[in-house]
Amino acid sequence: MNALNIAEYMQTLGVQARAASARMARADAATRARALRRLAVLLREGTDTLQAENAKDLERAVTAGLSAPMVDRLRLTPKVLATVAEGCDQLAAMPDIIGETTGLRQQPSGIRVGQMRVPLGVFGMIYESRPNVTIEAASLSIKSGNAAILRGGSEAIDSNRALAKLVQQALQDAGLPESAVQLVGTTDREAVGHLIAMPEHVDVVIPRGGKGLIERISREAKVPVIKHLDGNCHVYVDDPCDIDMAVKVADNAKTQKYSPCNASEGLLVARGVAAEFLPKIGAIYAAKGVEMRGDAEARALLAAVPGAQVVAATEQDWSEEYLAPIIAVKVVAGLDEAIEHINRYGSHHTDAILTRDHMHAQRFLREVDSASVMVNASTRFADGFEYGLGAEIGISTDKFHARGPVGIEGLTSLKWVVLGEGEVRT
Repeated sequence: MNALNIAEYMQTLGVQARAASARMARADAATRARALRRLAVLLREGTDTLQAENAKDLERAVTAGLSAPMVDRLRLTPKVLATVAEGCDQLAAMPDIIGETTGLRQQPSGIRVGQMRVPLGVFGMIYESRPNVTIEAASLSIKSGNAAILRGGSEAIDSNRALAKLVQQALQDAGLPESAVQLVGTTDREAVGHLIAMPEHVDVVIPRGGKGLIERISREAKVPVIKHLDGNCHVYVDDPCDIDMAVKVADNAKTQKYSPCNASEGLLVARGVAAEFLPKIGAIYAAKGVEMRGDAEARALLAAVPGAQVVAATEQDWSEEYLAPIIAVKVVAGLDEAIEHINRYGSHHTDAILTRDHMHAQRFLREVDSASVMVNASTRFADGFEYGLGAEIGISTDKFHARGPVGIEGLTSLKWVVLGEGEVRT
């Protein structure tokens, strides 16, 4: 497409999305649930076809020299497809919140005042790598009564097209407009520039990807943005703690999967337990090929671990999102220093404390300024599916409108409703 054609194409998508959003807002809960259940069936039935299309993207990614974690993000395994199908069924079964009116209060004037939950309208989703996001975004859009324009990364174009085709079939089968979920069919980056600058058609933009992408969207968008820039998540091993549990959780938070934004990138250890804890977790990381970038105290305790890859941490390491088998390790005096470090260097995404001290846990929950804060659990749980949201559109580290995993409520707004019987203001 030339520049003019891309502009016209994006305008067409916008017009169609705006028209579809009105129909989606009117659609009853049963119809939207029917579309979601149909999509789940189509995903399960289409696993072989979807994997064949996904294989084209994987082959291009390997040929282009993408890193192993990036290739892993592209992969549509049967397990990944089963999970997104289950998410569709889970969303279909969840209570419908659209049109729900809460907080009705009688006023002295006689009127009753409350708030009604309504769809945002049209959201644009711009994402990289993970093709399963196509289904997560589409399913949440359907459940929340919105319309969506999805722009996935060029590296997943065949997978995304195949998935979007199933979404539109499910919408059609349920009697809903196919244009309620549209995939941008061009990989030209100019399309993104148009998508984020159409306030007449798009109500909010949600970028999900690398820091460069999100910074660009935040800088150039002419519509509101729901975003997170980094996933620099921490695990803090407190004194006192259950050492065996702490080893298990710290291992999972880092190594269960390296590429997600909720993988732990920083490990803070209280000085009182460091001599016992660090050699144990160090041995596990060494066996799995995880490089440990530590301060002097951590390095001294890890130096004797056979096969350990231990190097000196730089100031930049405390702020880094590696998305790789690398972790920054620091010994801290205790809870106060851990909280101070996380609030200074973290990305306000997800942070966890492993402790036996209830008061320490409560302080950590109150004082760590992150979208998700955990006690005695892996940061890998910071996920809409794991939180029971059915799916997530992304994880927001913003403080307004939506924070943490963004599910149905994050794609809705509240409007005031007033119920009267002829009252007039005097």
